[in-house]
Amino acid sequence: MSTSSTPTGLPPELAIDGRIATITLRRPEVGNRLELEDLELLRAQLREVSAMPGVLVLRLRGQGRHFCSGFNLAQAAERGAVAAAGESFEALAGEIEQARPVTIAAINGGFHGGATDLALACDFRIGVAEARMFVPAAQIGILFYRGGMERYVQRLGLRMAKRVLLAAETLDAAQMLACGFLDRVVEADALVATVDEFSEHLAGMAPLALLGMKKHLNRIAAGTLDAAELRRDIAQADASQDQREGIAARMQKRKPEFHGR
Repeated sequence: MSTSSTPTGLPPELAIDGRIATITLRRPEVGNRLELEDLELLRAQLREVSAMPGVLVLRLRGQGRHFCSGFNLAQAAERGAVAAAGESFEALAGEIEQARPVTIAAINGGFHGGATDLALACDFRIGVAEARMFVPAAQIGILFYRGGMERYVQRLGLRMAKRVLLAAETLDAAQMLACGFLDRVVEADALVATVDEFSEHLAGMAPLALLGMKKHLNRIAAGTLDAAELRRDIAQADASQDQREGIAARMQKRKPEFHGR
């Protein structure tokens, strides 16, 4: 959460390259903080990507030395919109978690506040060795929103959620890796190549299976599984050309060509 009210830098940018989409936060001078208008723009970009059946992977990254410093607290306070900003941030994190593509947070440096939840809402998190995170909510009188607290407890456990949210501990990359917040830690100069390689790996999967499993795994974790919909999705995948292609390619020891049908 930033404490300067003046907007600096550029709004988030969405780029599409075949099956891979990338959203870049472009306010490096202020740690890639999010202005209030950025929250709505990011939600619109997420909806745009989720409506593209050909996109299988979505990456979230920041320019410069930081991943994201949360939302512009000073701007929200100046407008009397701290509560509204919190609600919008919660909605944004929820839309990241529910996005149709598989999501990757490319954590290029420090991040704090609600930005930690944006990363946690992604399916995978790859960070640099210099990354640091903390959530100062209790130090400034902000009670973290429900969706974020639920994600922390569900994904990291109650003990770690209390260390981060109640004690406002700063975690380094090794600690984030140990508790499961990060999936992988790399040197700074290897982050782009590592994320690109992993993105291509995911984009080469069979779409019906990949995206179907993402959807239902999240629902299982949240206790909202629709068993009938799962059965329908399994039947669709079992009857698909992609499954036949995948099995044939495995038997013939070649790379499969999937088309999402």
